[in-house]
Amino acid sequence: MSSILIKSATVVNEGQKFVADVLVKNGLIERIDNNIDAHADEVIKAEGLHLLPGAIDDQVHFREPGLTHKADINTEARAAVAGGITSFMEMPNTVPNTLTQQLLQDKYDIAEQNSLANYSFYMGASNDNIEEVLRTDARNVCGVKVFMGSSTGNMLVDNPRTLENLFSQSSMLIATHCEDEQTIKNNLAHYKELLGDDITIDYHPRIRNTEACYLSSSMAVELAKKHGARLHILHISTAKETELFDNTIPLKDKKITAEACVHHLWFSDADYATKGNLIKWNPAVKTAEDRDGILKAVLDGRIDVIATDHAPHTIEEKAQPYLQAPSGGPLVQHALPALLALHQQGKMTLEQIAEKTAHNVATCFQIEKRGFIREGYWADLVLTDLNKPWEVTRQNTLYKCGWSPFEGTTFPASITHTIVSGNLIYKHGNFNETIKGKRLTFNR
Repeated sequence: MSSILIKSATVVNEGQKFVADVLVKNGLIERIDNNIDAHADEVIKAEGLHLLPGAIDDQVHFREPGLTHKADINTEARAAVAGGITSFMEMPNTVPNTLTQQLLQDKYDIAEQNSLANYSFYMGASNDNIEEVLRTDARNVCGVKVFMGSSTGNMLVDNPRTLENLFSQSSMLIATHCEDEQTIKNNLAHYKELLGDDITIDYHPRIRNTEACYLSSSMAVELAKKHGARLHILHISTAKETELFDNTIPLKDKKITAEACVHHLWFSDADYATKGNLIKWNPAVKTAEDRDGILKAVLDGRIDVIATDHAPHTIEEKAQPYLQAPSGGPLVQHALPALLALHQQGKMTLEQIAEKTAHNVATCFQIEKRGFIREGYWADLVLTDLNKPWEVTRQNTLYKCGWSPFEGTTFPASITHTIVSGNLIYKHGNFNETIKGKRLTFNR
């Protein structure tokens, strides 16, 4: 394994910024100090660049197996690394759904061969696989995913007894998609009665509205409190939901945590006019007030982590009428650049970005020796140039689906280098594809 010496980087870590050298050996951060004089196979002159811990994305859909016309683990992990994401946790609504231990292992086998980034995969829950869920090893699987509201796939868990069993019996982190199915059905029926099949994308946040989100999220919180479960609510999309979460206790002591996604921090319902189905997500992008409320909760600690919910579809699928077009979009290559743009707009500090995309994810999931720039930890690192703007185009987009909701956006900062488990995998647009990422492990 090669050694790397990063010289004179501005290190952003654990609430501080300071200029230092970082020596990486045997996959680990060996030393952080001023003016390290040591031999290394690769020396990176990083004057003027900022060194952040690699982002850990706790929610992606890489579509393998079964939906690989949209994406696969190799292509999307490659795009993630180019975007400064060094580790991902992938969701179970592939085909077949990841509802058995063998199907879960199959994904790990694929990633071991094909993923440039570090990886973990959620076990999926359904209305009738509680025994399989309880067999999951919490030390090497990130969590259990529960769709408390239908989304992509057929994994809706709506049986009250199943939910009670999951929350009372599972010792693992339970990650939930929270939208109330009956509310959505009622809203859709209402607008179909008014408009027939001519419903357009601007009705999406009215169909998947605040009430649908809050009803489901509040029920999940009640279940977690009742049973003492470890709950993590994904992709908060409303300001009202942020009232459910606590910022008065340290993250390591929280039993109930929450995630915000980049698209809910960037877009609002005003963007449907120009972006259309390209920003059709579940839960929906809602008002500017919701967007601002989510950011406020991120910054004050009610929301703990930022992720992507990367969920690609082909451009042909997205071009269908609203009711037929699938929800979800690709984000891993552009998420960290978007957050760096928010930093340069004065909305977030670099220290907060490192906290919400790396430190807190590692703490929330109890990831072993990752998420921080610390001696003895795995070297998952990203160098960024805050003064190197670039425009997102179809030509420089790396997703298998070939498009991005950020097309035409100029980001003020670029990712220059990405180091994954001590290996320089991405450098100025070029990849080292001979070395693969590692399986995440957990201190549980």
